[in-house]
Amino acid sequence: MRAAVLREPGTPLSIEDVELLPPGRGEILVDVEAAGVCHSDLHYMRGELSCPLPAVLGHEGAGRVAAVGEGVTSVAPGDRVALMWRPNCGSCPPCRRGNPVMCVFGPVQAQGGGLLDGPGRLRQGSERMNHFLGVSCFAEQVVVPERSAVKVRDSIPAALAAIAGCAVVTGVGAVTNVVGACAGDSLVVVGAGGVGLAAVMGAKLAGASPIIAIDLDPRKLDLAQRFGATHVVDARADDVIARVHGIVPGGVDWVIEAVGRPATLRDGLGMLAPEGTLVAVGLGSAGQTFDVPINDLVQRQKRIVGSLYGSSNPHIDIPRILGLYESGRLPLDDLIGRRYPLGAVNEAFDGLRDGAVGRAIIVPTQEDHSS
Repeated sequence: MRAAVLREPGTPLSIEDVELLPPGRGEILVDVEAAGVCHSDLHYMRGELSCPLPAVLGHEGAGRVAAVGEGVTSVAPGDRVALMWRPNCGSCPPCRRGNPVMCVFGPVQAQGGGLLDGPGRLRQGSERMNHFLGVSCFAEQVVVPERSAVKVRDSIPAALAAIAGCAVVTGVGAVTNVVGACAGDSLVVVGAGGVGLAAVMGAKLAGASPIIAIDLDPRKLDLAQRFGATHVVDARADDVIARVHGIVPGGVDWVIEAVGRPATLRDGLGMLAPEGTLVAVGLGSAGQTFDVPINDLVQRQKRIVGSLYGSSNPHIDIPRILGLYESGRLPLDDLIGRRYPLGAVNEAFDGLRDGAVGRAIIVPTQEDHSS
C-alpha cells in the first residue's frame, strides 16, 4: 500500500510502498477514506516533538472496516469507523476512574511506535516502520486496535467522522467536559484553527455569552463568527488583553487556549476575571514553559487546567457529537477545508503552515495529478 512516511525531522513526507501485516487478535483492518491535516503532525515533522522513526504519519482518520482479527466484537467488515489516537484498555486505574483519555497504554503506544500489544504491523522489507500515535492514517489502509475505533453511522460523511475523532472532540470536549455548565458565562477561545473553531461551536451549544474568538487571520475570525462567536479580536492589530477587558470589564470567566504557545497562555491568564479558569488545550514544543504571576494567581484565585483530547470518553462523546451534527446543532460541514490526494500531503501541510482556513483532508483514494 502507499503511505506518507516521515524519515527525519525537517524533511518532507515521502510517499512510499509499505507492507501492512494482517490484523492480530483484537485488531481491525480499515480502508482509509479520509484523514485530517493537524498541527500535531506538524510538531513531529518539525522535530518539536519526537516519535520513533521512520513512521507513517496521520492520526485523525476514518474509513471502512475491511477485516477483523480474532475476538473483535464491536465492529464488522463494512462498518464505517472514526479512528482514535488515544485508545483505552478499560482496566487500568485511569480507565476505571472514568478517565480513559489518561489510559496508561496511551503514552506507551505513542512512544513505542507500535500498537497496544507492543509490536507494530508496518514493514518495508526487513525494516520496521513505526505507527504514529497508534493510527498512521496517511495511508491507504491501517491496522489499529479495536479499542482505537468508534463505529459511526453510514450517514456521517467520512471527512466529518475523521475530524470528529480529534479536532472536534478536543474542542467541543474542552467545553462540555472541562468548562461544563456555562450558560451566560463569558468565554474566550484563543486560536481559530480546527480545535478552536470546534470550541466556539461547543461554547455556543452550551449557551456561553459573550463568546470571544482571537486569531491572527481575519478569514478564520469570520468563520468563528459563523460558528457562534459574538465578538472577534484580531491579534495582529490589537492589544488582546485590553480588547477582552473592553468587551467584558473585569475579565472573562473562561479562556480556552488552542494554540500552545507561552505568549498566548500568558495572555489568556491576563484575560481572566477573579476565579476565572484558563483551559490549556494546544500542544507546544517539548519542554516549553510559561511564567505565571504568583500573586495574580493567588490573590485573584485564578485556575489553570490542562485538557487532553477534550478530557473525553471518546466511545461516548464522538457518537454524541455526531448526533448533534445530524440534528443540525453543530455545523461541522463548514469546518472542512480543501481536500488533497495522498500524493499531495506535503502541499496540504504547506497550506497549514500558511494559515489555510478549515481542516484540510487527505483522501487516499482521490486521484493524484501531481506527477
